Amino acid sequence: MEAVTKMASERPVVIFSKSSCCMSHSIKTLLCDFGVNPAVHELDEMQRGREIDQALLRLGCNPSVPAVFIGGEFVGGANEVMSLHLKRSLIPMLKRVGALWV
Repeated sequence: MEAVTKMASERPVVIFSKSSCCMSHSIKTLLCDFGVNPAVHELDEMQRGREIDQALLRLGCNPSVPAVFIGGEFVGGANEVMSLHLKRSLIPMLKRVGALWV
């Protein structure tokens, strides 16, 4: 769990993902299209990926990926990020943490 917390606070936006997950790809594309440069951790390509996957499940990420952290805080998965976007809350949140400058 400490590893997840540490990794989640390394950049304004952090995404835990799996390279084969289409929803992870969609969220990464959405954020990159906004101009965000997130730290992306592909759990299926990491040595400790399985351990981090289990820690994300314990944090309440179900499914475990994508798991999006903004400003070090867990925002949620694909549904939560898309809901924030549709409510026009996502971009102001990204600006507040310094992930967007426009």
